Amino acid sequence: MEILLTNHGSYPRIGDAPELQRHRRAYAQFERGEIDESDFRRVEDEVIAQAIREQAACGLDVVTDGQIRWYDPYSHFARRFEGVEINGLLRYFDTNVYFRQPVIIGPLRRRAPILLPEFEFARSVALKPVKPVLTGPYTLARGSILKGGYRTVREMTLAYAEVLALEVEDLARAGARWIQVDEPAVLSHPEDVELVREAVGRLAQVKQVAQLILSTFFGDVAPLYQELQTFPVDFLGLDFTYSPKLPRLIQERGTTRGLCLGLVDARNTKLETKDQIFPILDMVLSRIGGIVHLGPSCGLEFLPRDRAQAKLQNLKALRDAYITRV
Repeated sequence: MEILLTNHGSYPRIGDAPELQRHRRAYAQFERGEIDESDFRRVEDEVIAQAIREQAACGLDVVTDGQIRWYDPYSHFARRFEGVEINGLLRYFDTNVYFRQPVIIGPLRRRAPILLPEFEFARSVALKPVKPVLTGPYTLARGSILKGGYRTVREMTLAYAEVLALEVEDLARAGARWIQVDEPAVLSHPEDVELVREAVGRLAQVKQVAQLILSTFFGDVAPLYQELQTFPVDFLGLDFTYSPKLPRLIQERGTTRGLCLGLVDARNTKLETKDQIFPILDMVLSRIGGIVHLGPSCGLEFLPRDRAQAKLQNLKALRDAYITRV
C-alpha cells in the first residue's frame, strides 16, 4: 500500500508577512484601475508558484494550484459560461466566506477552456503531480438561481454536467493523473443522490485514463457511504471531521473505490496527534488496497497561511511515523 499526501484544493492566498500579501494588494490595485489585467495575472502566477512550492516543501506528494485564481467555487466556472449572469453574495455552506450566486437565464454553453490553462501553468512550475479540482454539476446547480433555459434542478444539473464534461475531457487529454470533482451539496440533499450519480457519470465518460475523485465535505457522509460506493469514480474523497462513525463503517463494510482520507481538520488550527490519527488509519487501511490519499478535510483557505503549512508539515510527520510503526 502507498499512502500519498495530497492537498484537497484551496491554499491560503495571503500570510502575515508583507511579501505574502501581494495578491490582496494587487487585486485592490486592479479593482481601482491602477494596474491592468496582465499585471494582475503576473502577480497571480507568482503567488500560485509560491503556493505550489510551499505545498511541496511541506512534504505533499500531490499538490494543487491552491485555487488562487478562484473568486469562489461557483462564479469561477459559471461566469465563463453563456447563459449565466452573476448575482450577489450568498454564504458558502456553514462557513464565513461567501460566493457570487450564478443566475441561469438561458442554455449553458462553454465559451473557452477554464481549467486547462490553469492546470498547464501549475504543472509547468511544479515538481510534484498537480491535481486539478472542479466544482461538481449538482453543487453548481444547487447554488444557482434558475430564471430561464431549464425548468428544474435536474435539468440544470445535467446541463452543468455537459459543459463540465468538456473541462474533464481537456484535463484528461492534457495528462492529468487525478481530477477531483467537489460535490458537497449532495450531503444536504441525499434524496438527489441518483441525480448526482447520473451527472458525475457524464464526467466519467470522458475521463479516459485519468483517475476521477468524487469529494464530499461539510457534512456527515456516513449515511450515503454505501450509495457512493456505486458511483462511476475511481476514488471517494471523504471528510472525516463531520463523520465520527465513518472509520468503523469502512472497517465493517470495506470499499469498492480508492479513498482520499480527509483526516486533517482544515477548519481548525489545532494540530492533529497520533492518538487521533493512528486509530483511524488502523481501522480504515485494513480494508483498502493500492494507493490511499491522505490530506485535509476540505480546502485550506479557512486557515491562516502559517497554520495551513503547520498542518501539512504535521501530516507528513504523522504519515512517516505511522509507516515506520507498521
